[in-house]
Order: sequence, then structure tokens, then C-alpha cells
Amino acid sequence: MADIKEQKQKPNIKEDSKTNQLKGFSVNHDDTKLTTNQGVKLSSTDDSLKAGERGPTLMEDFHFREKMTHFDHERIPERVVHARGFGAHGYFQCYKPMTEYTKAKFLQDPSVKTPVFVRFSTVVGSRGSADTVRDVRGFATKFYTEDGNYDLVANNMPIFFIHDAIKFPDIVHSIKPEPHNEIPQASAAHNTFWDFVVSTPELAHMIMWLLSDRAIPRSYRMMEGFGVNTFRFVNDMGKAHFIKFHWKPLLGVHSLVWDEAQKIAGKAPDFNRRDLWDAINMGQFPEFELGVQILKEEDEFKFDFDILDATKFWPEEDVPVEIIGKMTLNRNTENFFAETEQVAFHPGNVVPGIDFTNDPLLQGRLFSYLDTQLIRLGGPNFHELPINRPLAPIHNNQRDGYHRMTIDQGAVSYSPNSIQNNAPMPDPKNGYIHYQEKVDGKKVRARSESFKDFYRQATLFWNSMSDIEKQHIIEAFHFEVGKVSCKKIKQQVVDMFNNVDSMLATEIAKGVGATPPSTVGGNDVVAASPAVSMENTIKVAQTRKVAFLVENGFNYQDVTQTMQALKDAGVSVEIVSKNIGVLNSMDNQELEAGQNYLTTASVLYDAVFIPGGRECANTLANQGDSMGFVNEAFKHAKAIASSNEGIDFLESTQIQGVALAGMENTGDVVTELGVVTIRNTADLGKFGQEFIKAIAEHRHWARKDIKEKVPG
Repeated sequence: MADIKEQKQKPNIKEDSKTNQLKGFSVNHDDTKLTTNQGVKLSSTDDSLKAGERGPTLMEDFHFREKMTHFDHERIPERVVHARGFGAHGYFQCYKPMTEYTKAKFLQDPSVKTPVFVRFSTVVGSRGSADTVRDVRGFATKFYTEDGNYDLVANNMPIFFIHDAIKFPDIVHSIKPEPHNEIPQASAAHNTFWDFVVSTPELAHMIMWLLSDRAIPRSYRMMEGFGVNTFRFVNDMGKAHFIKFHWKPLLGVHSLVWDEAQKIAGKAPDFNRRDLWDAINMGQFPEFELGVQILKEEDEFKFDFDILDATKFWPEEDVPVEIIGKMTLNRNTENFFAETEQVAFHPGNVVPGIDFTNDPLLQGRLFSYLDTQLIRLGGPNFHELPINRPLAPIHNNQRDGYHRMTIDQGAVSYSPNSIQNNAPMPDPKNGYIHYQEKVDGKKVRARSESFKDFYRQATLFWNSMSDIEKQHIIEAFHFEVGKVSCKKIKQQVVDMFNNVDSMLATEIAKGVGATPPSTVGGNDVVAASPAVSMENTIKVAQTRKVAFLVENGFNYQDVTQTMQALKDAGVSVEIVSKNIGVLNSMDNQELEAGQNYLTTASVLYDAVFIPGGRECANTLANQGDSMGFVNEAFKHAKAIASSNEGIDFLESTQIQGVALAGMENTGDVVTELGVVTIRNTADLGKFGQEFIKAIAEHRHWARKDIKEKVPG
């Protein structure tokens, strides 16, 4: 596949245009005088205008009223779902012309960079909830194309809870905090949600994804995106294909473990936000390849599931993902509210060449998203906000309304007209033409029989998981259903998921105090889809974050050479010590610690390094904080490395006897269960490379006791 970084690029007029358009609304307030919103300079802003120093405030104080009114109204209603989000700017380039399948112009010329804005989000929690809660993640992308804005409104899971959008209020009401006490926040672990689950078997498949590690991503940069619904590509000849959209992160798909996710929620609730912000600021630009699954119309009914059913995915082994382009996020926002909070996505924002299907979830979304923006953003003119404004010119007869910014010229605001020669007039040649699908049927409130297989793909997903992924799903059931106070619902959960897999249902019952199933359930699905297992993802060390635990008397060479090796591999390093400030090595060289054990924690890093130096090792061994830091990293199956006397410190932790067996004083690098050590050598080159390999693995699950692994 062509590397677009190496192609000779044409001037990126469109990308620059969007940047400049936004900058046109950007104001630098340095060295300026305070004014009202009308530009009137103010003499004071500390005291209201009163009748006497201790008298009442006067109604004529226009500055007070303007300042207070703006304050009273400076929060817009948060989104009902996806309230907590974080965005970034970037660009998209296709790898090759997709003319055979679609006439969408932004998918034709590999030399053109199409500007994009992406908003990542959690679904259930409020704007004030934590980043690392167990939840579906939104992955919405706005393409500012020459044909107008195209919104690919995706999630990090390829399916959804329900078949039909009419039930969307019900699923959201059930999973939101319970109305009588507004508890719990940003969590599905409560009665009303699980009552809805056991009452709605079509949720079974999505519950498997939600309780998998996909629901607690390590980073937005390490998260897949899926269009969920079935769309169409339509080419210039009017020929259509069914498609599914995929975003594939070039860093692979990786997750937290549940214990980490919970602790991070308390120690760093903005963990995923800060990760994205910092990565872009450091030039570690997140990259995602865009892929499509393409299906001929004549193959619509060739599968054992309905391709329009949003609770089902198309296994990649049956319908391969064709990679067609790459998106790079390279610029942070300048103002969170003006950009991330005011951005308005809508799956109905399409361009010629992309069309809809009769997916009943998609059909409902086409109404709901627009309706939501009207109340959130105060009226019909939200498209004029800078972040939402297309690069393509706007010409129509829509006028007035709240917050109108365009100054429309002329007396005409209707069509047809003769005064302006019917301008603006339709463009039959280049305008959007809906795909002419034949529709025939009686008006009914019903569901297709082809949508009523609730468990087959849930079993397929379970069969596709590795042992450790299965164990994590079981533990997630234990936590989520364990929080349910109604014993009847707990038992119904066990009985429901016996239809997925009997062993799964039995394991759920053990952890929630329910009765195991008396009959063997499940179904005849024996196939698996390796593509959905995160164990089969890309594994690289690039952009990972490593904590160096350092105290006075450290070995300067151990630290600096290892640090350089990691930085050369694109790995970030932070020095953690008992106190923030300058540290002195055993040969009196200085290094500065930027974090202490109060300002950071083991769960915020991907790996840990302990250098040599006798004084340093002894100090670490006498600190409970450093011991806990390493023990927790080991518990969470992260890479750990140590050199020279630092190994003596490791031998006093829980790693002793588990991962240090066989380590000799030979100067060789020893790697055992993701723990990398070396003694008595001045050459740390091989050591650094082994550590990088261990970091790239993400987790070293072999540390888990074999008894903890899932049987069967």
C-alpha cells in the first residue's frame, strides 16, 4: 500500500482553508483593553453601578447586565448521550480512486488532503464523568469536502444494542442514572439497565462487546471505529454496493484492565483526553486507516444474518475490509467550547456517492441527530458556527432564526422566482440524487423475521475471544450484575446468557449468587472471527509511556542509555521520585524528577524501569510507595525492566520468585514473563531493545496463574 507520507503533495488548499476559516474567528486578547460585546471600552469591571456606594444596583448598568446575562447562558444543554467528548483536527487522504464504487469526490484523488474534525466520546456519563468508565466510545468524524460536509458518526464497537431506533429512548433511559435518586453516574451496573437487558434479548450480542475489554480502551489513539449501520456506495453509473465503514488505528487496538480503569477514574479522570492532547502536542500524531467492507446488492441475503441488522457485524473473514485511505490528527483545538462542544454531527450529512439503507436504526438516527442539535445549539442556524460551517459555499432560501450570522442580500427568499432568474437553482447534473431503491409493502408496525436471531453472533463473539479476554468478560459480568440488588434479575441474566454459552452462564452464576443453568444452552455456532479478538492486533511500542523510578545515587548510564533507546523508539519517559526536583547520580550527575508518588500512579504508565545504583535501590526498597508502584504494574501484566542493583530492589517485590528465576550475573539480558533484567554490563543496547519489545506486547498475560484461565 502506498505510503501517503512519501507522496509529493499538491498544495492543500482545502485543508488550509478550513484552518484559516476557523482562525478568522480566533481572537488574541493579549495587550488589549476591556470592552463590552458591542466594542465599547470599559472603565471598570469590579463594581456594579449603584445609587450610592451602599445603594441598590441601577437597571441602567448595561455592563453588569450584559456580563451577567452571558454568564447565565454560557452553558448549552449537554448532549443526552455522548456528553463527555474530546476532539482534534486533522486531514484525510485516500490511497487510490474509488471510482468503481462511489462518486464521492474526497475518495478519488490521493494527492488531496480533506480537512477533518474528530470527536471521541463516552455515551452514558455526563460531561463531568470520568474518561475510563466501562462504556461504548463514540468516534465521530466530520469531513469538510468540496461537495459539502460528510459526517461518519461511528462507535468503537461494530454493533449496537437495539434493532430499531424507536427503542433508543428506552435503552438510554434504562442505562442512565435511575430517576428516583440519580444514581449511578456513567455506569451500567444497576437494576434498571439489567432489567431492560433481560427483557430485551436483542441486546445479548452488544452486552458481550460492552463487557469485553473493548469498553475500556487504553487510548482514543488505540481504538477502532465502526460506522455500525449499513450504508451504500453509489457510483457515477448509479450502481450501488452495501458497505460498512471501519477505522483501523495504526497503533493497534489496546485496552486497560478493569482495576486500572477504576483507579484511573479517581487519579486522572481526564486520562484519555490528556493522552490525545499530549500526543498531538508532542508530534505523535494519531493515525487511522479507513476501511470498507463492500457487498454486492445481489449478495444481500447470502448470510445467516440480516445485513441491515445493527446488532450484527459482518465477519471480516467473510467480507474482508478493504483499506482505502488514512486519517491523521495533527492539531488540537484552540477552544474546547467553540469547537468540541459546539460541533454538530448528523449521519444524514452525506455527499453524492454515499447513501442510506433501510436499516431501521439508521432510519431513526436520520431524524434524531438533527432534532437534537436544534435544542442543544438554540435553533436552525447551528451550521453557521465556525466548526460546523462547510468549505463548500451555501446558497439557499433559508433565512432568519436564532443566531443567524449570514447577511443574505436581495429581496428573494423563495423558489421558483423570476426576480433572480430562479437563483439559487437546483443542479440536476451535480446535485445529490438519492439511490432509486424500489420500495413496496404495506404500512405495518412490525419487525422482519430475519432480525430475530438474538444469540448466534453473541456466541460467535465469545468463541473468538482468547482465554484472558473470556476471563475479563466473566469478571465484568461479576462486577456489573453483582451490583444488581434484585435477585430475580440476576437469575434472568444467567438464564439469558445460557443461550450464548453454558460455561459462560455457569461462571456468571458463581460470581453473582445465582443458580447455574440446569440445562445445556448455547447453540450450534462453533465458528470464530479472529479479527474481533484484541489479542490479534498490531503491537508496537511507539507512543507508550514509561515511568523511571529514580532516587539519589542512581546509575546515570543506566538511566540515560535506556531513556535514549526508548525515545528513539517513540516511547515517552517520565522520572518519578519521592520528591519532585533535582536528583544526583552515584557519580554526581544531575537528573530532574517531574513526578512524585502523590502526583502520579502506576496505572498511568505502560511500563516501569528501575535503574542500578546501590543507594537508589536501597531507598526504593525502603519506600512503600515505590514497592506498591512496581507491584501494581506487575499485577496489571505490564512490562518491567531493571538493571544492575535495581534488580535487588525487584527481588523485594512480588516479582521475586515469579519472574526473576534463572537470572545470573553474566551480563546477558534475561526476559521472563515481561520482566527484562541485566547485570554487570556497560552495554545496554540489547537490554533497551528487549525492553521495547516487552512494552510493545502491551500485556504479559502468562503471569496469570494457569488456574485463572478459562476452562475449555
